[in-house]
Amino acid sequence: MSEHRKHPRKSVELPVAFQSGGGPLVEATCRDIGLGGMFVETDQPAPYGSKVTVYCELPGLSNDAEIEGTVQWVKKGVGMGVQFGVMGARETHALIELVKRA
Repeated sequence: MSEHRKHPRKSVELPVAFQSGGGPLVEATCRDIGLGGMFVETDQPAPYGSKVTVYCELPGLSNDAEIEGTVQWVKKGVGMGVQFGVMGARETHALIELVKRA
């Protein structure tokens, strides 16, 4: 099965949290990341198609980044793939730096 991604991903182990709608904040781990999205390892994934906000620490930012995205796939007991929405310049630059370092 081939992947059809615009942006390459880098393997990481990054603590993240996410929230879908008005639901609770869920602690999780990002296992790979790129400019287009991330794989979030969690046993409590948001449903397919959900809008989520992912909170994570990115290099050069004084506060956690808040990245809006959409759940593109879910695998129960494993996690979910999140495609990022439009990000600000600071978040984009910080994400590029993280991917370079990984």
